[in-house]
Order: sequence, then structure tokens, then C-alpha cells
Amino acid sequence: MSGGGEKKPKINASRRLLLKTLMLAKAAVMLENETKEKKDEKVKIMAERVPPLDCGRMSLQELQELCKQMHHKIDVIDEERYDFEVKVVKNNKEIEGLAQKIFDLKGKFKRPNLKRVRVSADAVLGALMESTQKASLDLRANLKSVKKEEEKEKEVTDWRKNVEAMSGMEGRKKKFDAGAPAQ
Repeated sequence: MSGGGEKKPKINASRRLLLKTLMLAKAAVMLENETKEKKDEKVKIMAERVPPLDCGRMSLQELQELCKQMHHKIDVIDEERYDFEVKVVKNNKEIEGLAQKIFDLKGKFKRPNLKRVRVSADAVLGALMESTQKASLDLRANLKSVKKEEEKEKEVTDWRKNVEAMSGMEGRKKKFDAGAPAQ
């Protein structure tokens, strides 16, 4: 008596298949009825909004008046359509912002489905060894050689001793020569 064994379905396979086919047939009939209703509703709305025209009996003045009315109706409909489009864009942006906030609050990120790649172990090892060797060689090649030069320490002397030596034009010339870089 094992409690973790496979459970048998309550409905046998033939009965399940029969129910699926009946459900699909009913869904197809409902879909056809729905499309017919939508077509009938569209025809009804078009008949209400756009009455049939009889232009043969109209005079030139009446035709011009009819054109003006139609242009006015077109303008009104275009304004409504533009307003609806703006509302839809605004709502979509708001929905995206709220979805992003929810996503940030959850703190979970969707991991993409990765494709399985069949590679032999030798190829993987070869790729790993090759990439590590290239990286190490590249790093060593790109390093600059640094030579440490010992800083020349200037002797700290008392400035009063050199006052006489630096006085006059000779002293200023010595200062200028000492400050200029060696060429």
C-alpha cells in the first residue's frame, strides 16, 4: 500500500476525448454566432450614422450643403478619434509605469529561457584554456614598464648663507639656470 503512487484519472480516455470534441464543437458554434452578431450590429450602427444618399434629385446648392455637413461630421469624428488615441496612449504609459513599480516591489527578475547547447567536454576545456591563456598574455603585454627613479633630495640649507651668493645679476642668472629644465 503505497500512498505516493500514480493516481488514475476519474474519467477514462475515450470519455475525455468525447467531452473535448463536444466542447470544441460548442465553442465553434458560439464563435460563429458572435461574429454574426458583430456584423449585424455593425450594419445597424452604420445605417443609423450614415443614412443612404439620393444625389440624383438634389440641386447644386443642396449637394454643396450636404458636402459641408459631411466635412463637419468628419472633423468631429477625427477629433473624437484623436482624443481616444491620446487617452489610450496615456493609459498605456500609466499601466507600464504601474507594472514597473510592481516589478520593482517584488524584486524578482524573470530569467530568460536558455537554449541547451551540446558541446563536448574537450571543446569546453579547450575554449577555457584558450581564453585564459589569451587573457593572461594580453594582460602582460598591455602592462607598461615602470621605472622608479630616485628623487633627488635637495639639501635643506639655511637661506641666509646664500644671500650674498645670490645677490646681483649673477645670483639671478644662477636661479634662472637652476629653474630651467635640462635639455
